[in-house]
Amino acid sequence: MTDPTAMTAQVFDGAREGTQPVEMLLNMGPQHPSTHGVFRMVLWVDGEKVVDVEPHIGYLHRGSEKLCEGEQYHQVVTLFDRLDYIGNFNNELAYCMAVEKLMGLEVPERVEYIRVILCELNRVASHLLYVGTMGLDAGAMTPVMFSFRGRERVQALFEAVSGARMMHNYFRIGGLKEDVPDNFRQLVDELMPLLREDVEQSDRILTFNEIFLSRLKDVSPIGADEAIALGLTGPLLRACGYEYDVRKAQPYSIYDRFDFEVPVGLDGDCWDRHWVRVQEMYQSLRIVEQAMEQLPEGPVASSLGRRLIRPPAGEAYVRAENPRGEIGVYLVSDGTDRPYRVKVRPPSFCNLSALRRLLADTWLADSVVVLGSLDIVLGEVDR
Repeated sequence: MTDPTAMTAQVFDGAREGTQPVEMLLNMGPQHPSTHGVFRMVLWVDGEKVVDVEPHIGYLHRGSEKLCEGEQYHQVVTLFDRLDYIGNFNNELAYCMAVEKLMGLEVPERVEYIRVILCELNRVASHLLYVGTMGLDAGAMTPVMFSFRGRERVQALFEAVSGARMMHNYFRIGGLKEDVPDNFRQLVDELMPLLREDVEQSDRILTFNEIFLSRLKDVSPIGADEAIALGLTGPLLRACGYEYDVRKAQPYSIYDRFDFEVPVGLDGDCWDRHWVRVQEMYQSLRIVEQAMEQLPEGPVASSLGRRLIRPPAGEAYVRAENPRGEIGVYLVSDGTDRPYRVKVRPPSFCNLSALRRLLADTWLADSVVVLGSLDIVLGEVDR
């Protein structure tokens, strides 16, 4: 077995003699939170330059898609909570829409509005977590204090609505578990100005900070054509200047009733990815404000009642915009009370396909912020 000390000495001796540089192998991860989950990268470095990278996934693998086949349709919702565990409501919505499409089920108006409100607040909470962790990745401690304060306020509202801070299991096929609390409007009215202030403070303290700009600007830029070829979606694609958002391109639920913009970047670099997410928080707050103004009264229970759900044999595919990009749910029914197949198109997994391209020929010190700019959640990568 080769002595690592001898190898290191050989490398330095070669450098002193002016011989051909020797690439070093550097292991990064798997540990949380520095690799944003149990994710491992093997880096080949030449001095301070990254020559190549090999990402390793699978440390968290739980077989969620296969587990769905053993559960009744209404029981699958809680498994989707655990895919992207930072965007729970967005995942619940995608699954419920897939079953509803398969069954040709109409959802009550009030349910649609409540779903949108919770999903957009979930998007803000998710992006606030990203802002805080990106600050940490770049070497700043203060931003996470501001962003977590806002996130905690949103989580407190979610707990009041669903009874759980994260794994909500609140959306139901054709409806909701129960109506929102009687003081829901008051809770949201009290939350909104405080949440907007938290977003603005997180934005001001970090986005145009001189050190933060120097750490992220012009780091790992990528063009729109290449991003599309790699399958990037969400903030990563929009940062390249390509205006694609499922909520606008193929409106689902009641998103076509709201006035909001799709923020896009210019250069597709790390800073643009950050800026797009910050701007998306402002747009989500706009959507929530409009939805609260239009929120109608009415039932929230599914017309299915407590009957066992047995969709007709067939298949359905639904796409939606979760905080990390486009999530797709492909559902196959054989007419029984359990799905025959469930397949998820998770944005984090697809966005990771660009990691080798983004890290090639970058500085070693930039590898952390490049990975952070992808905003991955390993729960949906290791399905």
